[in-house]
Amino acid sequence: MLHLTSRAIAELLREDRLQPLGPGTPNVAVKAKLRSLSPETVLAPHPVKDYDMARACLAGLWLYHDFLEESHTLSQAIDTPTGSYWHGLMHRRDPDYSNAKYWFRRVGTHPVYETLSTGAAELAALPDVPAAAEFLQRQSEWDPFAFIDLCEASLDKQSSGEMLCKRIQQKEWELLFEYCCRQATGGDRLALIKL
Repeated sequence: MLHLTSRAIAELLREDRLQPLGPGTPNVAVKAKLRSLSPETVLAPHPVKDYDMARACLAGLWLYHDFLEESHTLSQAIDTPTGSYWHGLMHRRDPDYSNAKYWFRRVGTHPVYETLSTGAAELAALPDVPAAAEFLQRQSEWDPFAFIDLCEASLDKQSSGEMLCKRIQQKEWELLFEYCCRQATGGDRLALIKL
């Protein structure tokens, strides 16, 4: 799990959450804390250099705690590939798969895709991977559309496919969140601590 030297984010990420493929149930215990954050304060004490990326961090935090509407409001207002990425993630969980694909078309090729593709292949190499997920081991680059289809096929199946999708989704969230934090702080390598 990623934690920041930002006290606010460290508190919000203290509890490991394997997010559901669907909407989930909002974690109301952290709602007041989430509401108290702004693009200016979310990464404190690190100064924010890119406010769209700081907003993207907020969209990710709301999504992490299953507040899809709040995450949607934030990501929809960020007119960048990364904003579209958070928007697509939210719609994949909504679930509104065609809308998720629309937003992923707007993402294009994202900087986290290469690492995500490698991580997904490693997770898909574990035992009991369903045949529908074997493409993850062979893909040369990340295919967000194929992953959306896999999530749709696995939703509420309580199967190895569903668990695999949840783990990949978690890896994807971590990579995108870390990317946003680094970009928001101007690439501050000291901002993130992997525990």
